Order: sequence, then structure tokens, then C-alpha cells
Amino acid sequence: MKKLMPKYKLIVEYDGFNFVGWQRQQNGKSVQGELEAALFDLTKVKVQVHGAGRTDSGVHAQGQVAHCDITREISSDTLRDALNHFLRKVPISILKVEEVNGNFHARFSALKRHYLYRILNRRPPPTFDKNRIWWTPSHLDAKAMHMAAQTLVGTHDFSSFRATSCQAKSPIKTLDQLKVERIGDEIRVTTSAKSFLQHQVRNLVGTLTMVGYGKWNLDDVRSVLNAQDRSLAGPTAPAYGLYLVPVDYL
Repeated sequence: MKKLMPKYKLIVEYDGFNFVGWQRQQNGKSVQGELEAALFDLTKVKVQVHGAGRTDSGVHAQGQVAHCDITREISSDTLRDALNHFLRKVPISILKVEEVNGNFHARFSALKRHYLYRILNRRPPPTFDKNRIWWTPSHLDAKAMHMAAQTLVGTHDFSSFRATSCQAKSPIKTLDQLKVERIGDEIRVTTSAKSFLQHQVRNLVGTLTMVGYGKWNLDDVRSVLNAQDRSLAGPTAPAYGLYLVPVDYL
């Protein structure tokens, strides 16, 4: 009986600002492409990497999960350190590696994905966090944003919050959590679901800022949701404020 190749689960952190996104593309550097190049440098064999979330251009990750099959046994720590060696010139870091069951799939085995959106809400612009946080100098009411966010939790048709280029078969998604809190000058929006539509989180954040500025109220957000019309929702928040954080598995 032919022995199956070892399968490894990778926890990946990256600064997505200068990448075209997670997915391998012809028009620039991708996170997936850089990981596959590092694996080729290590193994001298083409290895395909699968990710839990196909983050867009500019989106970051603190806990992206990926998996790959490698032709030979290698210890988890050795694989982590070797990949980080080959990735040292790009803003990608392998935080953890573990060997997993052959049935594991980073995308299809995921039970829930968690995202964080960061907003810097102060008059002075960011220095250290430039391109890693959305700077909005006008005051935002985080409590009002949080209250409005609760109308979006649950199972809904999120057509008002999907990108026009979104290829998902259905706009119906279940949002398990949408929380807004202020920590000093920073407003953090955290959300969780099994899966999201393209640009859904960024469109939700953009809509909630309309409430934060006092331009819309809770009923306006509910009306936008029910309208199922993207043109009626708020702006799309910039990609660089968004982070894919932990992904849950059994």
C-alpha cells in the first residue's frame, strides 16, 4: 500500500500591504506564491499550499491557516524554521507548524473565521501603524456603532454588503459576532462567521462608521440590510485595516 505524504498545518502571519492578496496571481506577489516558493527552495519539489481564507490585496493576517503535503518526513520545528529562513526577505512569518491527519483541509475543515478591523480615531495621523490601521480623524461614537452592529448579527441576506465582483453562490451568511469597542484612540471591530462574502467585513465597517459619525442611526442600518442593495450601504473600508485572526477547527 502506497504511503500517504505527510500533511502539515501552518499558522501564518503576514503584512499584506504589498501583496496582491493571498491567492497566487499573475499581476504581482502573493502570500500563497511566496510560501510555495519557499517550500520549493526547501524541498526542490513543487508543493501546493491551501489557505483558510483568501485575503484580498492589502489585508493582513495574524493567524492565517494553511496546509501542504510534503514528500518527506520533517519535524514541525525544523519545517517552521527552514521556511522562515527562506521567507526572511518578505513580511511573512510561520508562527507554528504541526503534522495533521490526512483528512485535514485548511479551508474546508474550518469551523469559524475571525476578523479584526482597526480604526485609529484621533486628529494626528499614525506613524508606526501606517498601512496597518485606518486613520479617521473625525470623532466616531463606538457605542452607537456597536448597538447598530447587533442588528446585523445572525443569518441574513448580505447582498448590501458584498462586492459586485463576489462569486459566492448565495448572499446568505450567518454572522456569529460583530463587536465594536474603543480602546484609547483605537476602535476595534471584531467579527466571526463560518465564512464571509467578498469585502463583507470591510463594507460592514464602512457602514458602521456612518453611524459613528452620527449620519445614520440603527434603523438606517436595518433598512440597508433589508434593501439587499450594495449601492445603499456605506463605503468600503480600506483593506489595510483588516486582519484575519484565529481560524477555528475541531
